[in-house]
Amino acid sequence: MKQLMLYCRSGFEKECAGEIQDRATQLEIFGFPRLKKNTGYVLFECYQNEDAEKLVKDLDFKSLIFARQIFAVAIEIKDLPKEDRITPILSQLSDIENMPRCGDIRIETPDTNEAKELLKFCRKFTVPMRQALRGKGILLKRDDDTKNVLHICFVASGHCFVGYSLPENNSPFFMGIPRLKFPSDAPSRSTLKLEEAFHVFIPKDQWDQRLASGMWGVDLGACPGGWTYQLVKRSMFVHSVDNGMMADSLMETGQVKHHQEDGFKFEPARKNITWLVCDMIEKPSRVAQLMGEWIIRGWAKEAIFNLKLPMKGRYDEVLDDIENLKIFLKESGVKFRLQAKHLYHDREEITVHVQSLSNISPR
Repeated sequence: MKQLMLYCRSGFEKECAGEIQDRATQLEIFGFPRLKKNTGYVLFECYQNEDAEKLVKDLDFKSLIFARQIFAVAIEIKDLPKEDRITPILSQLSDIENMPRCGDIRIETPDTNEAKELLKFCRKFTVPMRQALRGKGILLKRDDDTKNVLHICFVASGHCFVGYSLPENNSPFFMGIPRLKFPSDAPSRSTLKLEEAFHVFIPKDQWDQRLASGMWGVDLGACPGGWTYQLVKRSMFVHSVDNGMMADSLMETGQVKHHQEDGFKFEPARKNITWLVCDMIEKPSRVAQLMGEWIIRGWAKEAIFNLKLPMKGRYDEVLDDIENLKIFLKESGVKFRLQAKHLYHDREEITVHVQSLSNISPR
């Protein structure tokens, strides 16, 4: 297999392409990206056979910022007849010698307004396609989430890409997008950014430990309280820092202390903060520096924050800000885990998570 398919946010194909080009080259796998603006996906064409399989195995999906999903492409099929799409797909898949048996199937589309029209078809098509694939032995008789995932991505009604991803190195979400419902009592839709970040960055089996009730958090740039809401609903106590006004519903919980201060100057009186969250509209380099200072000083154990992207040079800005933050932490002797992602609920921004792995005495 010579192609890798990556889903991304529509309009960010260039950034996704630049990232996969750089990361593949670092692994000494060479090729070039194929992209078209506002399609919601990028194809990376490898020069050598089997290099797509190497990428889907060796390229750490969690380290990619702009890709929502990756899979190795086995075949591209065009001009599928409307009356029977199953037979041509089965026929071509059966001819592929190195196509692994899979334990699950996802029939998807890129996340664009045009492609979304295909979603109803994809849902109806999934059941008969699954049965046919099981009959041919391409899919296991029963779902098995420990086995490879078969992807069929329709980019048009009669045009699809078919391939596979590895369960330990992919997004577990359909189309790479966590399906979240906006809480009716949340003060703003920005609350979904932090909820998605928890789903993406924190393993579910660690939520009881790392998102536990009774913890203290700080929300910089909090008003009206979309991110504070996520901490409060997990029974945490929150210092919400913003010169604006907080939602009354949050203040009435008794779990929120509102500090009408500049988020860049605020210092917690007690150094018992587990979570620092921040969605301030500021220069990304300045926000990244501030987050680093909190982690280095031991004021917080984990931080989730957004970096607002410029209109031009978005990929370069992201690389510079994250690399500078890593250098800042390393030079200060801090052991850490860092992950960044352009989340579904993000727009012109990326979300970053930093977890301190050092035992730092607050100062």
